Amino acid sequence: MSNQDEQPGNGQHDTPPEQQRLRQELPEEVPARTAAGEGPGTEESSEPALSGRQRLAQGLWPPRFTRAQLVVALLLFGLGFGLAVQVASNSSGDNALRGARQEDLVRILDELDDRTQRLEDEKQGLEKQRQELENSSDQAEEARRQTAEKEKQLGILAGTVAAQGPGITITIEDTKGTVRPDMLLDAIQELRAAGAEAIEVNGVRVVANTYLTDSGKGVDVDGNKINTPYRFKVIGKPQDLEPALNIPGGVVQTLEKEQATVTIDRSDKIVVDALRAVKAPDYARSSSR
Repeated sequence: MSNQDEQPGNGQHDTPPEQQRLRQELPEEVPARTAAGEGPGTEESSEPALSGRQRLAQGLWPPRFTRAQLVVALLLFGLGFGLAVQVASNSSGDNALRGARQEDLVRILDELDDRTQRLEDEKQGLEKQRQELENSSDQAEEARRQTAEKEKQLGILAGTVAAQGPGITITIEDTKGTVRPDMLLDAIQELRAAGAEAIEVNGVRVVANTYLTDSGKGVDVDGNKINTPYRFKVIGKPQDLEPALNIPGGVVQTLEKEQATVTIDRSDKIVVDALRAVKAPDYARSSSR
């Protein structure tokens, strides 16, 4: 027998095909951990495995902020603080109305509705005038008629024409001498805001440039001294004029705090016949050609 026959065969030629396939499929090395008995089927390791939620928490804490994130956070804080201050300011502004009685609130709402209605009536009147001018067969005559009517209205406002109509009479008794000119001026302003069309105080016509000053124990109205009792004759809608003076904290309450007595009487006919002289303007001229 030759040496070739006695030596065991080496290489893949002497290995059965089944063993060669198994060797190719098995890994060449067994991991050290598996060999040491630390595989999936062995005892747990000294450090327990963390869940996904725990790993997420470790990644989020402690938080790490960038400079841009800090700037955005500060801006949001400032915006929130400003909104809070604005809400607080608006809430404090409503305290005056919150303390008013229900009757006073209803009176204030009625006064606002009446002012809105007056503006709407004025708008409709102007539209009617425009339509009359457009539809009139003799537009020149219609324009002259409207001009004359407008002149009367402006004369009433300027105090150069006497006026009569419904309104109220206000009498202010000042026995203590505590009524100041600014209080009477507040009364005039409230009456104008409520729709007064003509006002007369102790025989002096009140116009757009009327001023009131102190005059010892009395008051000067456009340089004319008047004394108590102060009597206002006002033409306008009585249902608007009287509530305007009686609002909470208004003219009547202010005068009564100064121990003055205020009396208001409604009438269907008030005559305002104190007149102002027509004064030509010093500088203004008509721009019409």
